[in-house]
Amino acid sequence: MSTPTENEQGIWLTQEAHDRLKAELDQLVANRPAMAAEINARREEGDLKENGGYHAAKEEQGKQEGRIRQLTDILRKATVGDAPTEVTEAATGTVITIRFKGDDETEKFLLGSREIAGTTDLTVYSPESALGAAIMGAAPGATVTYQAPNGRDITVDVVAIEPFVP
Repeated sequence: MSTPTENEQGIWLTQEAHDRLKAELDQLVANRPAMAAEINARREEGDLKENGGYHAAKEEQGKQEGRIRQLTDILRKATVGDAPTEVTEAATGTVITIRFKGDDETEKFLLGSREIAGTTDLTVYSPESALGAAIMGAAPGATVTYQAPNGRDITVDVVAIEPFVP
């Protein structure tokens, strides 16, 4: 059974996370003229082959444009609103408590977009991560096994699922 990826199902964001990302995007877009002026100033310094300032400014511009594309994509796909208030299975916007096989301690995390990480003290796992994909749709009491990036199989018990409260 295949679970939908974040790209297919959209990205859930709290209003606070959406506003933070929108402000970052607005700032980056507003900075475009200053970045272009910086590149122009560096270009006029002389030979481009030996002009470290020019190459650094171009590299920074590339990073900023990449982040602008990323933020635009996230905000376009985002579903903004409150997390589900009643939950019976692991889904985007829920807080999951798990126990790794052979461990006595539990771990609690939010299943959602990594962009929410700045708005909560909880660890955030994407539904596209190995663990996130494995537990999507699981109910409390379920045991799931997934393959870690290093190729090792990891088994976890889903202990509890609760709504996310920002």
